[in-house]
Amino acid sequence: MMDIKRLATGLDVRLACRRGEWTGPTAGLAPKYAQANVVILPREWAFDFLLFCQRNPRPCPLIAVTESGSWQPSSVASDVDLRTDLPKYRVWRDGQLVDEPTDVSNLWRDDLVSFLIGCSFTFEAALLEARVPVRHIELGRNVPMFRTNVPCVPAGRFSGPLVVSMRPLKPAAAIRAVEVSSQFTGSHGSPVHIGFPGQIGIADITKPDYGDSVPVHDGELPVFWACGVTPQAALLEAKPPFAITHAPGCMFVTDQIA
Repeated sequence: MMDIKRLATGLDVRLACRRGEWTGPTAGLAPKYAQANVVILPREWAFDFLLFCQRNPRPCPLIAVTESGSWQPSSVASDVDLRTDLPKYRVWRDGQLVDEPTDVSNLWRDDLVSFLIGCSFTFEAALLEARVPVRHIELGRNVPMFRTNVPCVPAGRFSGPLVVSMRPLKPAAAIRAVEVSSQFTGSHGSPVHIGFPGQIGIADITKPDYGDSVPVHDGELPVFWACGVTPQAALLEAKPPFAITHAPGCMFVTDQIA
């Protein structure tokens, strides 16, 4: 298994993905560099999705949009190929998940528009520096993510529920986490909910809809941030004929300093 200490920069991670050497979650990798969720859609669906992001900036903070057919978001990274530089992708047809490849070069089309959306992994290094524990990194797991009963603001053909990521924290650490993450407005910002998961439609905190389960110990609160997997829930509703996204937790790592 690759030593994650070798993956110290965004380029390190992208090249490891391009070579097929890293196919897992990116939490904790290249800790000083911003990470991004990815949604790739046909041009005729791109305006509706752009509007969806603008109306739902907490789960969908846009950091880059490519020209049609381009796989190079040069505003956020150099030496980049969106067809190969994520650890794992999801391929959707008519709203159904059909594959999870590690390379989508053979699926690329000239009409595809790529959206890069800020990710909460970006502020985790700052949480750790503030002595806020991040359980899924401690355990070497993917972050747990949950569909909620909170609706996003519809836009054109896109609608669906807010998806959140969860990190368990003691109250004092939760306060520090709010202070730290609120500075990262391009990466979901501060939490959207703390404690009482049932109030946002989460019936069992041990059974995430995406990612891995992590324990919530006595005296800890589940702290929830808006999550960039929200567009995947919207894809299930909109059913575009074709789409590519990142696999949950498997982000695109930019050259931008977090």
